[in-house]
Amino acid sequence: MAEVPAVTENPGAAEDPVVGTPYGAVRGRYENGLAVFRGIPYAAPPFGPRRFRSPVPPEPWDGVRDAGAFGSTPPKPPYSEAFAKLLADPVVPGDDCLNLNVWTPEPGPGARLPVMVWIHGGALTRGSSAIPVYDGRSFARDGVVCVSFNYRLGVEGFGLFPDAPANPGLRDQLAALEWVRDSIEQFGGDPDRVTVFGESAGAISIGALLASPRAQGLFRRAVLQSGAPEVTDRDKVRRLVRRMAARLRIPATARAFAVADRGALAEAQAEAGRRASPVVGGPAFGIVVDGDLVPRDPLEALIEGDVAKDVELLVGWTSEEYRLWLAPTGLLERLDRLGPVALTAARARCRCGPEVPRGYRLARPGTSTADLVGQLVTDFLLRVPLHRLADAHRAPSHVYEFAWPSNIAGLGACHALELGFVFDTVGVPEAAMLAGPGAPQSLADEMHAAWVRFAVTGDPGWPAWDDTHPVRVFGSGGPEIVRGPRDREMALWETGPAAPTGIERDPASREPGAASRTVVGRLRRPGAMRRI
Repeated sequence: MAEVPAVTENPGAAEDPVVGTPYGAVRGRYENGLAVFRGIPYAAPPFGPRRFRSPVPPEPWDGVRDAGAFGSTPPKPPYSEAFAKLLADPVVPGDDCLNLNVWTPEPGPGARLPVMVWIHGGALTRGSSAIPVYDGRSFARDGVVCVSFNYRLGVEGFGLFPDAPANPGLRDQLAALEWVRDSIEQFGGDPDRVTVFGESAGAISIGALLASPRAQGLFRRAVLQSGAPEVTDRDKVRRLVRRMAARLRIPATARAFAVADRGALAEAQAEAGRRASPVVGGPAFGIVVDGDLVPRDPLEALIEGDVAKDVELLVGWTSEEYRLWLAPTGLLERLDRLGPVALTAARARCRCGPEVPRGYRLARPGTSTADLVGQLVTDFLLRVPLHRLADAHRAPSHVYEFAWPSNIAGLGACHALELGFVFDTVGVPEAAMLAGPGAPQSLADEMHAAWVRFAVTGDPGWPAWDDTHPVRVFGSGGPEIVRGPRDREMALWETGPAAPTGIERDPASREPGAASRTVVGRLRRPGAMRRI
């Protein structure tokens, strides 16, 4: 690897900033006193002979490459109409989609500022670093170098084939973090003070990276927002690939998929996965155990092994994650109408006995069936494994809950609502799509400052997790620390017949019975729910 040249322009001058990377110099822009670089390639375009393969370094370039605009976004299907109204997902055409962005207050070696690296969510099928809510300027304003990047999605990044390596999208993430290690000092960052933070699929990815031997030493702290370490059953991914292959009338091999039209692949992927969701399960793309980058179930490795024991953690969730999964399509009302049958299906989905929903009823009397099902699934997928992780982790862990309800009717404190508050971007129109008008800036100030403090010191501003289970609640009533707010429900999973693990299996694989199969089929009927 070539030696990285230093900054070639005075960051205080009026000219655009120019910084060297291992592959060539890049020219960014000064925006309100901050240096911003967009669309820097960290790996070669993953198409042609490189399609479905592990990432490789980009070709070095001569001269200075312009880094003034976001780079290409990876291929992906659009959101369904119901979710497109709530979640922005811009598309930038082009092949050079493995790129990243840097916001820095002080480009140049010597500043040694803390670094935060963002891994976006989107069910590993959608999203990009170009979403305006993810603008890193507020972190740079507060003395932190912020990095965000794209990675391959859907079948391109998480398809499973007999003739290609597994998890290429996760391998892209590893390559981006290696770029940060090798390059960020020239942008004013300290490679020894890197915090990775991500939401939903981004947090799940961080869980896998925490447990991966190949990622050790690449970051010092980690933030997992609404996502827990997990792997997906390999056959679940294969079934989705086979569905796509049947629709395209091609073999289920990387060689055949590599020559398929990208638009046709996106359409086939959207159709094959349209009935899958976090609530009802079904075939879906996910990170799988591969014996290499992911040698075992990440949650088990983090709880039982010696990996990442010194990495400080900040983990948490929103109070009503499930409302984004259920409300936009009317599934909340449908679950209420199904009543006890819906609870039977939820038990199958969560692999728990009747004492678990019964205990939830006692803990939260008056809760509707839909809300009860939603909380059960949320706890099974998120809160229980994150509790287990915080309980077992050796380094300090801090836990939060985001409880402010959206101003859009029905969404409540739903999945992804906290993002505009973390990035201090509640004022951008794309944040208002989910939060509605009038999101409280004071709450954004509090939450964003906590993330900055964590990146700088490892202490976001409230007590670390211990036997009393302190949780910082970000809600409408100002700062609040609650001890063990969900311990009563969490205890129910400890005594149930099938405590959650990091592996999410299809409910049908456990033969839950005729009633469960019937309701799962009804919930999966076309239009009921789409993976988001």
